[in-house]
Amino acid sequence: MPVIECNVDRARERLEDANVTIESGNTDHERWRASRGDATGIAYDDKVVVQGSNPQDLEALLREGGGRAHVYFDGGARGNPGPAGIGWVIVTSDGIVAEGNDTIGHATNNQAEYEALIAALEAARDYQYDEVHVRGDSELIVKQVRGEYDTNNPELRERRVTALELLTGFGEWTIEHVPREANERADDLANEALDEA
Repeated sequence: MPVIECNVDRARERLEDANVTIESGNTDHERWRASRGDATGIAYDDKVVVQGSNPQDLEALLREGGGRAHVYFDGGARGNPGPAGIGWVIVTSDGIVAEGNDTIGHATNNQAEYEALIAALEAARDYQYDEVHVRGDSELIVKQVRGEYDTNNPELRERRVTALELLTGFGEWTIEHVPREANERADDLANEALDEA
């Protein structure tokens, strides 16, 4: 059960900016309660106690902004094009801070990879990291984002622009290609989404 010492008023503002549900406290000592995913944060005068099976759903948002995160992404389509899913993971020195997956309808593998990258970057932005190091197992997407490859596909070009806009919102960023084994958790999450597609 993490205890985060912080300015609880500023922490509440960060949670509200991330659209987290906030309610009044249950006792005279509780300032407020916030719930997101499988985590509940209870604010006292100078700290927030996080309860639940996934405290990371709230932890990074409660800490003062900034810091560095490693962001992993993966996407895929069965049939290419076909039913598609995405997965992403945000990791810091504290371990996995957040992860997510989703079905995205009918798409190609490359479209799904971009959607996963965009979802991961949006999550890192919401957690207010100022430095991100992004890793994915799609060499094509990584090289397109870095400007080493171009694309004639207008949909992929549009997604690349969105990804670059998100990346330039961070004080520092890198993106690199890694083998699938180094991207295992994001790959597993994308496949879980595909199983539901």
